[in-house]
Amino acid sequence: MNHSANLTFHETPLRGEHAVNIALVGIPNSGKSTLFEAVSSTQPTEAPLTGSQQLYRQCMVSVGLDEACLIDLPSIQSLHHRQGDELVTLKYLLWGDQRPLVSRHEGPQPPAPYAAPDVIIQVVDATALEHHLELTQELSLLGRPLVIALNHMDEAQAKGLVIDAQQLQQRLGVAVIATTAKMGQGITELFKRTIQQARHNSCPLPPTASHLQQPLQQLSSALPHQALQHAFHIPLPLLLNLVAADDAFIQQELNTHLPESLAPIQQRLTDIASTLPRHFGEELHAERHHQAALLAEAICHRREQPRWHNWRWQLDRLFLHPHWGLLGSLLVFAGVLFVVFEISAWLDSISAAKLIELSASWQPSSTAGIIARAVVDGLIGLIGIVIPYMLPLVLLLVSLEQSGIMHRIAFVMDRGFHKIGLHGGISLSFLLGLGCNVPAITTAAASTSGRERLIASLLITFVPCSARSAIILALAGKYLGGLGIFAIFLLTLIVIAVMGHVLSRHLPKGGPGQVQEIPPYALPKIRSLLHTTWLRTRDVLTIVTPLLVIGSIILALLSHVGADQWINWLLTPITHWWLGLPIVLGVPILFGILRKELSLLMIYQALGSYEIGQYLDWVQISTFLIFLTFYIPCVSTFAIMFKVIGLRHALFSIALSVGAALVLSGVVRIVLEGIRWMTG
Repeated sequence: MNHSANLTFHETPLRGEHAVNIALVGIPNSGKSTLFEAVSSTQPTEAPLTGSQQLYRQCMVSVGLDEACLIDLPSIQSLHHRQGDELVTLKYLLWGDQRPLVSRHEGPQPPAPYAAPDVIIQVVDATALEHHLELTQELSLLGRPLVIALNHMDEAQAKGLVIDAQQLQQRLGVAVIATTAKMGQGITELFKRTIQQARHNSCPLPPTASHLQQPLQQLSSALPHQALQHAFHIPLPLLLNLVAADDAFIQQELNTHLPESLAPIQQRLTDIASTLPRHFGEELHAERHHQAALLAEAICHRREQPRWHNWRWQLDRLFLHPHWGLLGSLLVFAGVLFVVFEISAWLDSISAAKLIELSASWQPSSTAGIIARAVVDGLIGLIGIVIPYMLPLVLLLVSLEQSGIMHRIAFVMDRGFHKIGLHGGISLSFLLGLGCNVPAITTAAASTSGRERLIASLLITFVPCSARSAIILALAGKYLGGLGIFAIFLLTLIVIAVMGHVLSRHLPKGGPGQVQEIPPYALPKIRSLLHTTWLRTRDVLTIVTPLLVIGSIILALLSHVGADQWINWLLTPITHWWLGLPIVLGVPILFGILRKELSLLMIYQALGSYEIGQYLDWVQISTFLIFLTFYIPCVSTFAIMFKVIGLRHALFSIALSVGAALVLSGVVRIVLEGIRWMTG
């Protein structure tokens, strides 16, 4: 028993070279691929199995402290009478990356670059049990641990089917887990049980009908066991079934490698056929079909469909449904925006805004007074970040997380986030970014590592925080209208998606997939809510506060010594030449690194008017807003990035944001100037 990080491990974690190989097997339309995608990594491997056009997909998946190599195999109807491309799934299940004697003539490459599975997950459609349970009996003959994912349980319930998964488990002797893969339900338990089955390495054989036991024994006595095992490496129960069914693959290989065994085998089959009402293979198939039908009838019955469902079912239909789930996520997104732009705006008006108003009359002229005023401005800026925007938003999102809603949103958003190299769990951080990028990056760092942490941190800086959103709403709302606001926010989404796609393709390969737990709904607990909120906001006090104060002092001293004109002159190539803006806007751009909404106040001061429409036309306002939306994150965001991803990557983030801001604003200016000229 090992002790590490205050955790006690009773079993050695199955990781690295000891990772579990799991094969996903199922009949078409069972939901096998949906299950794979629900836990997949952001960059799964996809390739054809050797010698075929049949594609498999593979990825590593974290299951608690264990890891699994998950392989999504091509769909298969049966293990019997497979030919051509249909045969490759069976070959992988039998041999993995090892070729037996009978298969070496097919080439040097193994059937797949992965070892044969340690355990098989058969995905079964709960609405069509009989056909699937026939395949279950065949898979049991492989001699490998088997777990049944009883999928599409929501559809079965909608059809009025009641399925006793516990009774099915007892009758089959294998683990049976009810799942609805498309809604993430049962997946966590499925993989936990699968790892347990791999550890125990047990696979009970299906019972053989009494009238078939003697014929199978007679056939077994006619087989050259040692020679067959050496040549085929196929479990004897499965081999007996394939030989009895005159399976074409087995017959061909016997004729090639053990031709002397064919005659006694055929004679024994002829003798057996005289004792049975039909061909031995047909009798075995009929028995499998009969057993599957009896089993399905025993564990499944119909009831009158309920006229209503409880509130938990209704909420899951909203948050976990493949289509309605997007609507549920949008509703949460709308709630977050309401908090940011309504409640936070009100809190800002009674906190930071009041302090700014009280300190407005204090205009010191001495150097000491300037420094003291800068310290006050920095602290007011801190209050303006924490009280109106950070605390309400973090409290809201932590409440959604502890209630179980955020887990459901993360599951629905997972496939979309895969496109940018991330998992759906990062959606919480992106929502936090709408209030402030600081807790967003902190939260992302707590839930990710390595490549995903880097991508998330870089992309979150492009999420328009409340300060940037305030500028967009104030200026675009007044001078560009609702369409202008929509266009700017849409552009941020496009930039995040494109940037994430590029980063995911060029950074090293990502980590394993994640089995996302869907916890039951629960009311948040006050103590836990406050503790988690503190953990996600404490970096503001320890890291951001001194930087805000120091940054405020530096910028105030620059202004005090008359460096404004020099700053404007130095920034002329950006402000005037590239962006086409008045030179006096250089200082507001620079001061934006302290706190973005200061830029808006300083625009008014630089132009000498609150009616900036008198000095900037609609093209200049659009260009300026695009630049402010994307350029260098504020100093507090940079400080958190420095802690989370290091100086080199934090500086890269600055270069990336400045480059994006310059390119996008320049392109927007050119396009809008062209539109104005054409409509001139």
